[in-house]
Order: sequence, then structure tokens, then C-alpha cells
Amino acid sequence: MHLQKSAEKKGASYVKNMTMGRPYTLIMGFALPIFLSEVFQQLYNTADALIVGKYLGTNALAAVTSSGTLIFLMVSFFIGIAMGGGVVISRYFGAGDKEQVSDSIHTLLACGILSGVLLTIVGVVFTPTFLRWMQTDPQVMPEAVAYFRYYFLGALAMVMYNVCRSIMNALGNSRRPLYYLIFSSLLNVGLDIIFIGVFQLGVWAAAMATVISQAASVVLCMVYLLRKGSIYTVEWKKIRFHKRMLSEIIRYGFPAGVQNSVIAFANVIVQSQINTFGRFAMAAYGTHAKIEGFAFLPITSFNMACTTFIGQNLGAREYERAKKGARFSIGAAVLLAEAIGIGYYIFAPHLIGFFDQTPEVVALGVGQARTVTLFYFLLAFSHSVAAVCRGAGKAFVPMVVMLSIWCVVRISYIIAVMHLMGELRLIYLAYPITWSISSVIYLIYYLRSDWVHGFDG
Repeated sequence: MHLQKSAEKKGASYVKNMTMGRPYTLIMGFALPIFLSEVFQQLYNTADALIVGKYLGTNALAAVTSSGTLIFLMVSFFIGIAMGGGVVISRYFGAGDKEQVSDSIHTLLACGILSGVLLTIVGVVFTPTFLRWMQTDPQVMPEAVAYFRYYFLGALAMVMYNVCRSIMNALGNSRRPLYYLIFSSLLNVGLDIIFIGVFQLGVWAAAMATVISQAASVVLCMVYLLRKGSIYTVEWKKIRFHKRMLSEIIRYGFPAGVQNSVIAFANVIVQSQINTFGRFAMAAYGTHAKIEGFAFLPITSFNMACTTFIGQNLGAREYERAKKGARFSIGAAVLLAEAIGIGYYIFAPHLIGFFDQTPEVVALGVGQARTVTLFYFLLAFSHSVAAVCRGAGKAFVPMVVMLSIWCVVRISYIIAVMHLMGELRLIYLAYPITWSISSVIYLIYYLRSDWVHGFDG
């Protein structure tokens, strides 16, 4: 424990030991800045959608909102790698191994730089191909291509921010990412208003505003991580692939990346089927996705806090403490998710109409919301147990569950109902059906497996 105590003295604002103190207080205190960070991160694309919808119309709104699933598909694997790196860092921090923490941080930064460059090239070059695969409405296609290409010019910044945030979160510092996101989100909104509202530059300018804002947040993160005197100061010359750390990051990050990609791929298939119903359906589905993204932020925050808590405590071999934290995180997430779902169900017409008041868009968006929202507790349970598994070094388990249920079963169901009936509401039902199946599997695994010894093997 000497390393953690030393860390608290030398850089209390930089690291936070979660192996001591009340688990409930630690998790909630850690989750709150993450929640606020997630709120401001959601403001990036949501601000784009609101301002684009107001000034440029339904076609431009459909271009922005329908690109969300494709963007997530492209970046989700790399975000998963960053999450895996965070698990490695939190494990060694909990164990008090300063050298391994430093090596894992620098290796993860190297992974982020390489991933960001590759993602930029693929995203910019293959944008039209991807959008055609998704059966994007021809009326929407030109603006969707423009938005998507400009967005991916900032892929390096997007990946590197997630890497920096994973590093800081793994060390118990969830406040710094919040401060930087507040600044960059406000910058994004201001640039959106200037580019689109004042100069009427078109939908591509919304993506450029996001790129500039994300780059600003990365600069702030790196300035902080590079500062001298912190216990884990980043040095440019050390940013390289340390073989052992790279192996561990891949071990824990690859399954998380695949899991994210599987979810994103399934959503792209859903989006492609939605797109066949026209631009109103596209705008409604995309708008619902924006609202749901905000609605689920508290649960996402609990899950991220839980993963760090589990990783640090299992690294320190505090098994009972890890179990206690897991029970609290899962229970709180499930109850909160259902409360949010009920609220969304009631106020769906107002929330959808806030983005687009076109009657067809509102009707379709409300229909989707009132099909899925009362089942949010199942979605929260699945994600919460998956977060526990990741923190325990068992990332392979959620990968298999998501691949089999949220991808294979969901896509098979959608193909079947589209072939037999072709009703939009039946596509929406794919979500609660697959959430239910995955929750049963996760419950059995959580109760029957020895997940607390995930790092011991």
C-alpha cells in the first residue's frame, strides 16, 4: 500500500486510491465527474443535431443523426482497446507497481496514436462505400458524406481523448477529463452557432466544429499528463510499445473492442433497415438514439466507476470489497435505469419534438421510445455485469455474450421480421428481446462463476 499512500501525498489531484474507504462513497464520488463528463461528451453530436435541424432542415438532421451508428462502429473497437488499457493500469496501480503502471500508460498512448491515424485514413477514404452499405436515402447521401468525412479528419483526436480519459480514470482521477470536456463542449456549441447559424456553411461545418473541439480537449489532456512532478508523468520519448504491456492491453482490450464493435455492427444493421423506411424514419431513429444516449449516461458512469473500482481492488486482492462494490453498482444502475425509462416513456413526444417537430418524425420517434424504454432495467443489468467482468479481467465473457445475443440473435430476428412482415415496430422489439436473453445469461454467470479471481490465472 506504500505506493498508493505516496501517490496521495505527491499528486492527490492526479490519482485516487479506491482500495481504502467506503465503497459506496468512493464509487458514487468517482461516478459523478464521469457522469458530467459523459453529459458534455454527448453535447458534441447533440449540439450538431439541434443546430443543424434548426438551421438546415430535416435532410441535414437525418445526415447527422444517421451517421451516429456508423461513427460508433468505426471508433468502438479502439475505445474498447482504451478500456482494456485502463483495466491494466488500474490493476497495477492497485497492486502498487509503479514501473508497470508507467509502461502501460506509455504503451496505451502509442496504441492510441497508431489507431487514430489508421481510423482517419479508413474513415475518410471509405465514407461513401459505408453509407451505401447502410442504404442511406439518396436525398440524404450528399450531406451525410460531407459530414462523415470531415468528422473523421479528427479521428486521431477522438481516439486520443478516450485514451487519455482511460488513463486518468484508471488512476482514480475522473475530474480532469470533466474540466476539459466542459471547455471543449462549450467551444463546440459556440463554433456550431458561428459556422452554421451565422455563416450558413452547411452540414460539414458541424463536423469541423466537433473536430476542432475534440483536438482542444486532447491538447489540454496531454499538457496535464506531461507536466513534471506528477507521480506518473508522461514523457514523449517513452511513448512506444512495451511488449509485455501491449500483450496485456490486447488481452483485456481486444475482447472489449470486439464487444463494442459487435454492438455497433448490430446497430448499423438496424440502422440500414430503418433507412429503407425513408428520411422521416431515419431522423426519428437517430433522434431517439441521441436522447437514449443522454438517458443512459448515469448508468454508463456507474459502470465506468465500477470497472476502475473492481480493477484496483482485485489488483490489491481485496476480494470481498470488490464483491460489495459490484453489488452496489449493479443495483444502483438497474434502479436508476428503470426510473429514467419511465420518465422517457411519459415525456417522449416533448423530447422527440425538441429535435424535430415534423409530425412524422415525432410519431415514429415516440413509437420507438414507448416500445423499448420500460425495458431499460435489463439493458442496465447487462452492461453492469459486463463492467464487473471487464474490471476483473474477464473481458472475454461479455464479448461472447454480445457477439452471440446482441449481434447474431438480434440480426437474425431483424432479417426474419423484415422478410415476413416488414413492420417498423417489430424492428424496435429486437432490443428488449435481446436485452432479456443477455440479462439471464449474465445473471447466471455472475452468481455461479468465480469472477473475483480473474487476474489470478
